[in-house]
Amino acid sequence: MKKLIEGILDFRRKLLVDYREKYAHLALGQYPDTLFIACSDSRVVPNLFASTNPGDLFVIRNVGNLVPPIEPATRDGFAEAAAIEFALTNLPISEIVVCGHSECAAMKVVLEGEGKVQSANLKTWLKNCDVLLGLEKGALVTPPNLAPQNVLSQLNVLHQIKHLKTYPLVQEKLKNSQLNIHGWYFDIATGDVYSYEEQFNQFVLMDEKEAERVLKRLKTS
Repeated sequence: MKKLIEGILDFRRKLLVDYREKYAHLALGQYPDTLFIACSDSRVVPNLFASTNPGDLFVIRNVGNLVPPIEPATRDGFAEAAAIEFALTNLPISEIVVCGHSECAAMKVVLEGEGKVQSANLKTWLKNCDVLLGLEKGALVTPPNLAPQNVLSQLNVLHQIKHLKTYPLVQEKLKNSQLNIHGWYFDIATGDVYSYEEQFNQFVLMDEKEAERVLKRLKTS
């Protein structure tokens, strides 16, 4: 808490003057173009590694960056369903990013089995990615030295995108070319971001070449 309070004071002294006009504008409404679905892990900071400003991202964060499919959403993913529907109904969202990350504790728990989980709510929640265990081998091109839980984390991003596509609003906007969905993977150890490329069936480092490829694809979509 001390760090948070000191951070607020530091922000007021050094940065707030530069943001006052921005916040005054944002007080009138928010107009993000991207819905960003990420893990609750404290080491994953989208605004930092994507260099975004207040108002740029509408964010959903939960354990394992999961998107429960629409059918059981009212039972084990009501908050996520509500946020997705709000974003696509009330905000100018044209992009959705599902972002996993390395060293994800949720993926480690899935690998070790639910017997390791003491929390009943967490056990129920992680059933949204149980199917990943059957996809672990051969479902994705990954570096040979990538740790099993990190392979699972990348597979999880693709699986949650499949869940996302069960939502009627998502289906409608995809059909009308009003929406693009992206799979990202953040490597905590290096700070690198990887983007899923369907043509290669793998996550590719987001460098200048990959950025150009993604932006070109967006222009033609």
